[in-house]
Amino acid sequence: MRVLGVIPARLHSSRLPGKLILAETGKPLIQHTWESASQADSLRDAETGQPRLLVATDSLEIARVVRGFGGEVVMTGDHSCGTDRIAEVVRQAAPDVDVIVNIQGDEPDIDPAAIDLVASLLIDHPETEMATLCAPILELDVLNDPNCVKAVCAADGRALYFSRSPVPFSRDRAPQELLGTDASPWRLHLGIYAYRREFLLRLTQQPPSPLEQLEKLEQLRALELGATIRIAEVAHRSVGIDTPEDYARFVVSRRAA
Repeated sequence: MRVLGVIPARLHSSRLPGKLILAETGKPLIQHTWESASQADSLRDAETGQPRLLVATDSLEIARVVRGFGGEVVMTGDHSCGTDRIAEVVRQAAPDVDVIVNIQGDEPDIDPAAIDLVASLLIDHPETEMATLCAPILELDVLNDPNCVKAVCAADGRALYFSRSPVPFSRDRAPQELLGTDASPWRLHLGIYAYRREFLLRLTQQPPSPLEQLEKLEQLRALELGATIRIAEVAHRSVGIDTPEDYARFVVSRRAA
């Protein structure tokens, strides 16, 4: 089964403008992400040994930077979300892939094993159209933060719902009693997805669904379409770069390495 990794990339970011091409470490941020993702075994082409990985962007500046470090770029139109950008790439440049992994460009320390894991959920479960990852929530602040999306999972790993609210609701016990224990039901959704090719194209041809519009979460469109989303749990999430402070900490960590 052929797996393709796609990093959707746009130049503008409200909290950290031009973050993907910041290069205080000696490399642009997107290159760090590229190099980490390139180590995923699931993306390796069996014949050439090279990773099947590309950047999808509408920015000539990002394209120049990526080509400068030897990465592959596909230019796209202007899109409001990364999923639509990836779908355009799949339609025009990836007719022979089976599974597409959406990799966030601002996660330079992404674990290649996480890419392999999310791809394996589709490879090992033919009935599944889409897959993603989650991690345990350990802090009350994270549970209550609407910017931290919660995933509700069935015992067999199927996604039941995603929400910005602290779901499921604990009626009889305070969340503080459960967080960090084996009895805790709360999982943080991680922003990595794998799609079957046909489902990705169908998903992006549908209008935003009511729950998606309410919560501003694209994955709810898939659930409302009746799709099976399978979730695997990892111990820790990779840290995204969203603010100047995040980037400063990343630069310090790389200089110390």
